[in-house]
Amino acid sequence: MPTLVNYNGGDGEFLSGGFFAHLCSMDAYYPPPKRARVLCSPHDAEVKDDHGPHRRPSIDVLPDECLFEIFRRVYGGRDRMSSASVCKRWLFLLGSMRRSEILNTEDEMEISLASGDEDGHPLTRCLEEKDTTDVRLAALAIGASTGRGLGKVSIRGSNSTVHGVSGIGLSYIARSNPSLKTLSLWSISSIGDESLSEIARECRSLEKLDLCLCPSISSKGLTAIARNCPSLTALTVESCARIGNESLEAVGKHCPRLQSIAIKDCPLVGDRGVVSLVSSASPVLGKIKLQGLSITDFSLAVIGHYGLAVTALVLNGLKDVTEKGFWVMGNAQGLKRLSSLTVISCGGLTDVSLGALGRCCTNLRQVCLRRCGFISDAGLLGFGKAAGALESFCLEGSSRISLAGVVGLLSNCGSRLKALAFSKCMGVKDLHGEAAISTISPCKSLRSFSIQNCPGFGDASIALVARLCPGLHHIDFTGLWRITDSGLLPLFERCKEGLKTVNLTNCVTVTDEAIFALTRLHGVTLEMLSLDGCRKVSDSSLEAIGDNCLFINDLHLSRCSITDSGISILSSAEQICLQVLSLSGCSRLSHRSLPSLKRLGESLIGLNLQGCCSISITSVEFLRRSLRRCDIVF
Repeated sequence: MPTLVNYNGGDGEFLSGGFFAHLCSMDAYYPPPKRARVLCSPHDAEVKDDHGPHRRPSIDVLPDECLFEIFRRVYGGRDRMSSASVCKRWLFLLGSMRRSEILNTEDEMEISLASGDEDGHPLTRCLEEKDTTDVRLAALAIGASTGRGLGKVSIRGSNSTVHGVSGIGLSYIARSNPSLKTLSLWSISSIGDESLSEIARECRSLEKLDLCLCPSISSKGLTAIARNCPSLTALTVESCARIGNESLEAVGKHCPRLQSIAIKDCPLVGDRGVVSLVSSASPVLGKIKLQGLSITDFSLAVIGHYGLAVTALVLNGLKDVTEKGFWVMGNAQGLKRLSSLTVISCGGLTDVSLGALGRCCTNLRQVCLRRCGFISDAGLLGFGKAAGALESFCLEGSSRISLAGVVGLLSNCGSRLKALAFSKCMGVKDLHGEAAISTISPCKSLRSFSIQNCPGFGDASIALVARLCPGLHHIDFTGLWRITDSGLLPLFERCKEGLKTVNLTNCVTVTDEAIFALTRLHGVTLEMLSLDGCRKVSDSSLEAIGDNCLFINDLHLSRCSITDSGISILSSAEQICLQVLSLSGCSRLSHRSLPSLKRLGESLIGLNLQGCCSISITSVEFLRRSLRRCDIVF
């Protein structure tokens, strides 16, 4: 047996390096030992050698308190990480240490310089589903604690799984990374108030918190965050059934730097919480999003009065809010800085309340209204006259809007409006009495016009747009099956500044003639072209694109009548440098297109070959080996 003699070291010299790397002021003799095999549990170590099994002292017989004192004296992050890899017990012990409890951390500059990202910032980590376990979190905590630490942690779990991460794993992150700035927890049922309170106690510099589908977290946990993290600037709570008004009151009272708040589908949140939060919130609260909450007109009135710093407001699915709530919010005169407004599925937004918002929110630049069925042409006209700073307007799912309302909005916004979009507005149809409309001055400032899935919008409407909007750069006519080449040609000719993006998805009557005109007139500026579902577009269009389009990088040809010859012609064009090419559903393509696709693939980063039934899996694998930087979908 080895004999230890002349040991003069003290406690300060014990384990000054790694795990038993060297012992200062100690002489020892070790004969060459035979490698032992541990056959029993750590607390009952039994070793088998040539003389049979016998008991031998082991470090694992020490209680956790002693091991803790040993581990906190381990010098160097690499040694701590190596120690953590010995067994789960050591991993969890090391993971439970606070950074302040580890000795000599100030001397570990070597690890610190190597542990951040390239710019020297704290690390960012995202764990998803199978990677979300306590073991992984403990290892992550230990590794990050040796340097600059974790700055952002995102944990995506699955509420359907029984095992995985628990509050213990999150406590490891909290104790070893007090400088944590951002925490996101999604779909985790095993983390509750105790874990969130641990984050609140240890990570007082937390700035952003995102909680989504966390049924075990209640108002108690969020209140702890509010009271201990005064630097909180952004809070998102979604589908957390146990979070209610009390926690929002605490956030408004204790978080003076709060800039953004988003509350979605929390049944316990009502007027009390929203009113308290907004009325006592910081003077820098600029973004508010409320969705699926049981709030009334009172909450909107308070937002209109106290939202002096609000610049972006999103209201979604507020079924208990009436016309009065929106009207009072606008006339309260508090939303002077509001520049972006989004209202979705709110029946209380009517022509009257929309006009009030337009008149009183004088800085309003971007407006998006979806599924607000009580907006009519009169409301659009009044809003267009009142909203003097409006630059972008989007309307979806309103059957009371006609083409007259669209034209009225264009004429009233004058030289300010830059983007206009309508979708699923069944009342938008061709107008035949154009005498009055012909006197309207054009909207030369408009650069983007989108009208999608409005079946009544045809060639006559396209001609009207061509006359009123000569400065367009971007057009989107998705799902307009009534428009033809005759309607598109005047539009292409009147857009003198050059079109950059053109989307004709599911415009089934468009033929090669329209593509010839488009490429001839706008080939020098065209960057994106989508012809998905245009079955009358053939190889001739590909030839025109190859000859005239100098800067096109995004081309969608799904379900077009193109063949191998068209792809060959396109690939032979010297100036073509595509990055995205979609050929989904092109059943006439075969393996003969592989050489052409390989040539095009020198610049491609995305290629869609779904539904190309004449191209085999073997051919696709050949392309994947040849085009390693290209993401091929088959």
